[in-house]
Amino acid sequence: MFKEESPNWLTRLDQEDIEFIKRFMLCSGSLKDLAQEFGITYPTMRIRLDKVISKIRIYDSLENDDFVDVVKTLVNENRIDFETSRLIINEYKKSKHR
Repeated sequence: MFKEESPNWLTRLDQEDIEFIKRFMLCSGSLKDLAQEFGITYPTMRIRLDKVISKIRIYDSLENDDFVDVVKTLVNENRIDFETSRLIINEYKKSKHR
């Protein structure tokens, strides 16, 4: 699959997140096995998975919107956190529906 054919959320993930998803899949989706592979605790692995899920949700929602793209870029650059970006995007969505 070419990058142009990939879903927008996938093309926006950094290499570390893609590698995490790959390793998760190769462990048949077992967080326990993946935590052992990384040498960390299950709760820490769960937090890591939740962060990737948050990124995917952010990137998958409101595609092709310039404002949202700016917010997503700020998250990617670690200039704002996921929760803040989610609040900003939610408020933006509410204002668009008024």
